[in-house]
Amino acid sequence: MLESYVPILILLGVTLANAVGMVVLSHLVSPFRPTPAKLEPYESGMTPLGDTRERFSVKFYMVAILFIVFDLETIFLLSWGVVMRSLGWQGFIAALIFIVVLTVGMIYEWKKGALEWE
Repeated sequence: MLESYVPILILLGVTLANAVGMVVLSHLVSPFRPTPAKLEPYESGMTPLGDTRERFSVKFYMVAILFIVFDLETIFLLSWGVVMRSLGWQGFIAALIFIVVLTVGMIYEWKKGALEWE
């Protein structure tokens, strides 16, 4: 019974050896040249400007939430498109209602100015 676990243990050993080997090899091969830009607390090396706790506009969050809503709409429509023929007219009408409701919501948000980035 234990023979069936041997391939998994071999794969685990090879994976672990590969990970440890890459870390050790990168430490041995890569040069360490500290510069003032590299020693900054930010990864990009850019000089930090202003306070790190700056507040974002509510418009930013509104656009982000709307992006997520309409991105999920696309995911639902893609899965609907895969099984569209087997759903028949009932599935078509349900998807049409779904699209109409989201379109009305999009028009409402557009008219309210939620998509304007100012």
